Amino acid sequence: MDAEAPPPSAADPYAHLQLVANPDGSYTRLFSPPTVPTTAASDTTSPVLTKDVIVNEDNNTWFRIFLPRVVSPDRKLPIIVYFHGGGFILLSPATDFCHDFCARMAASTPAVVVSVRYRLAPEHRLPTAYHDAVEAVYKLRECIADEWLASNADFAKIYLAGTSAGGNIAYRVGLQLSTAAVNGQLEPLKVKGLILHHPFFGGVVRTPSEERLVNDQILPLCMTDLMWKLSLPSGADRDHQYCNPTSGNADDLAKLECFKKMGWEVLVMASDGDPLYDGQLALEALLAGSGVRVSRALSSGDGHGIELFDPVKAEVLLGEIKLFVGQ
Repeated sequence: MDAEAPPPSAADPYAHLQLVANPDGSYTRLFSPPTVPTTAASDTTSPVLTKDVIVNEDNNTWFRIFLPRVVSPDRKLPIIVYFHGGGFILLSPATDFCHDFCARMAASTPAVVVSVRYRLAPEHRLPTAYHDAVEAVYKLRECIADEWLASNADFAKIYLAGTSAGGNIAYRVGLQLSTAAVNGQLEPLKVKGLILHHPFFGGVVRTPSEERLVNDQILPLCMTDLMWKLSLPSGADRDHQYCNPTSGNADDLAKLECFKKMGWEVLVMASDGDPLYDGQLALEALLAGSGVRVSRALSSGDGHGIELFDPVKAEVLLGEIKLFVGQ
């Protein structure tokens, strides 16, 4: 490494993530934030109602629906299908800060938010999370007669969204669904766009933002290295298309043509305080260079995913989402 570059992080990534490896190849997750149950109709303190819908009982996958308590009878709400972060290895829609963020997003947009529980790595390496996420979208299509959705949700106005690893998932799900959309196989669902909040991407070559923020308190480089090591297919490096969308994968580039045909727009939300910043801008450039409609929402100095923990910054981010969805 160049003599003027920051030294490699000496932190123990397993300790940082509170992961303990077990002899059978599984991991014990010591990081266990509180979870939030679904909201009962009798709980008038919450601005949203929530309920869980099973996607695949064998895989223990499901999604949580967030419905604003007050919905205008004259206007159906867009649907935001949201994928949580956690480096593919942690968290769920019931995790307190994931739940609270989705509740705020549903209430402020307003929108019906569908937050997906997918299987986690390393027990279930990629592309398992992508498969679970796609299956959840098709399950949503089966819920068109659901009592909450039939009256309140606009199935012709779907947005795929996610934070960090969830942003990565939203992008990969978009690629997979784009060909189905072009062929009319998603009806009556109609995807309008993607919302990628601090999406989790990388590559073998270190970017300037990774080197500058190698010892970042939220997302040090050693931690992203471990997350990719535990989540990518065995033997894959960080130039695999799941990690590096700019690696030139011909199949993915062809699918971006479907984005263009369908008129999908992608909102890339990034901050120069995030070690992943340069990779996010590279994705934006790839999309724009492929003729995809892309817009950006940039902030200065904010750490990776900080909006899930800072209510003031969350309001700014949610305002951007409201503008994007409402246009």
